[in-house]
Amino acid sequence: MKYRSSRGGYKPVSSAEAIKMGISPDGGLFVPDFVPRLDKDVFGRMEGLSYQERTCIVMEKYLSEFSTDEIEECIYGAYNQESFDDERIAPVVKISDNLFIQELWHGPTCAFKDMALQILPHLLTASLRKTEEKSEILILVATSGDTGKAALEGFKDVAGARVIVFFPEEGVSEIQKYQMITQEGQNVYVAAVRGNFDDAQTGVKEVFASEEFAGILSRYNIKMSSANSINWGRLLPQIVYYVSAYVDLKTAGDIREGETINIAVPTGNFGNILAAYYAGKMGVPINKLICASNSNNVLADFIKTGVYDSNRRFHKTISPSMDILISSNLERLLYEVTDHDYCKVANWMEELKCRGRYVVDEPTKQEIQALFWADFCSDPETIETIRSTWLEKKYLLDTHTAVAVNVCTKYREATSDASKTVVVSTASPFKFAGSVAQAIIQPELIQDKSEFEILELLASATGIPVPAALKDLDKKKVRHNTVTSRERLDKTILSFLNIESS
Repeated sequence: MKYRSSRGGYKPVSSAEAIKMGISPDGGLFVPDFVPRLDKDVFGRMEGLSYQERTCIVMEKYLSEFSTDEIEECIYGAYNQESFDDERIAPVVKISDNLFIQELWHGPTCAFKDMALQILPHLLTASLRKTEEKSEILILVATSGDTGKAALEGFKDVAGARVIVFFPEEGVSEIQKYQMITQEGQNVYVAAVRGNFDDAQTGVKEVFASEEFAGILSRYNIKMSSANSINWGRLLPQIVYYVSAYVDLKTAGDIREGETINIAVPTGNFGNILAAYYAGKMGVPINKLICASNSNNVLADFIKTGVYDSNRRFHKTISPSMDILISSNLERLLYEVTDHDYCKVANWMEELKCRGRYVVDEPTKQEIQALFWADFCSDPETIETIRSTWLEKKYLLDTHTAVAVNVCTKYREATSDASKTVVVSTASPFKFAGSVAQAIIQPELIQDKSEFEILELLASATGIPVPAALKDLDKKKVRHNTVTSRERLDKTILSFLNIESS
């Protein structure tokens, strides 16, 4: 299998090259030249397999030049009981007869990004060997909160790689911030960026696009790559958990053979729900993909109207990992639904860069609307969803998963579709303890308390223990205190690397 740029301006490459490079030199994202199918017999065989074994079946389809042994080495190096606190890795919890939650936060940073970023360093290391790469790899990451810590943890002390993470100075929770600024490791660097996530993400993209900057690094035998979901090596592992969720529902007898399901995803950069789209193309019988936004509802508006317009007010919400106005992975979906028309995609991305908006044609809009349904959820609605779900089901949602549960309810009310639905839970509720506590603890008990004090109050109120990865974070040594701007990201990177710009 080869991988092509979504903008058509670069030669096809192997999966190892795509993972190593992260992003195409023409600014496009690498996309497989076809999507392999899993037949009924394969799904049946998966019912008796572990998560790791299911992962191998899916990933072998996309990593054609990797041996089974190489793929298994990556998988078992990532998904094990040392890194994950549940041997099922991505367990599915039944909330009601037609609502299920897939918990994707049992990894070392308590967020779904671990599902990809625990295995990406193994895939990258294998790709470097396979391509006989001699340069050191510099991983650049823009994060809205969760990707940063997961990348830092995944790449910590990995030979031949260094990782630099940029997060919005005021755009992450206190717990997310402390997870990053206390990160240990000899090859990790962290900087806050003045502004919001889009400032950080755009700045990183500008660095990737700079031939001059790449030239400076090349003199020091360094090449750039990405751990954001623009890297296919990030997206591929995410496809697996949707396949696994469907198999789990069949195994438990909650759905019958061939029964279609809905999947609801709290969505920001569009990578997570895009992985569900690819799972559907592989054969998972999906009726509707429910795209759930917070008040930064650029994606919901796009799916409803075909107009992508980032020229709008940016909202800081209690679901900060979704506080995004420029959703990079949407580019891959456009490439797929236009039957790989890279000219259209390149033109739309140029319009977005120059004008902050673009309008897709009617056939493209209809194709997207046939697959997706979208709406958004305000902060008060998020709090009420956490409260009602706890009171009625004794299940504690984080602020992002609550957005998806709320929008799922809106979908059912609007369409009367009662199909079985899997909501992907993207973070432990303790990662956003301050906001979650507002829903279930009396206000006077949490007033003037820090997020770290609230962690213990939330554990006491629910009987759920604080995850070990979050406990006593505020007592760890702060190791990273750099603050920069979008315009100075290149200089900040060179400073971290002790490289002169001239």
